[in-house]
Amino acid sequence: MKPTNKKKPTKKPQMKPVQFASKAQITARDLDDVMPIGQFLENFRQLTDPRAQYKSKLISIKIPEPLLAAFKYKASLEKTPYQTMIKILMTEWLNRNS
Repeated sequence: MKPTNKKKPTKKPQMKPVQFASKAQITARDLDDVMPIGQFLENFRQLTDPRAQYKSKLISIKIPEPLLAAFKYKASLEKTPYQTMIKILMTEWLNRNS
């Protein structure tokens, strides 16, 4: 008789269900424990994300179509999105004229 190398079947780990707390179960003490963590995470996000420091404002501006087409073309030659190029030029102009 040949020995068999059968492995014993392994049990699948039991998944624990997600536990939800009702508003009545959350105490002020629980919030005091969590708030510093949330504040730390928000501060860290602001330190590491340059977009968090300055929010952008959506504007509407009328530009003659040939001018916009030429600007987009020149920006594409530099492999820069044209709106980014507008921001770069605005910043340079402000720095020159300060």
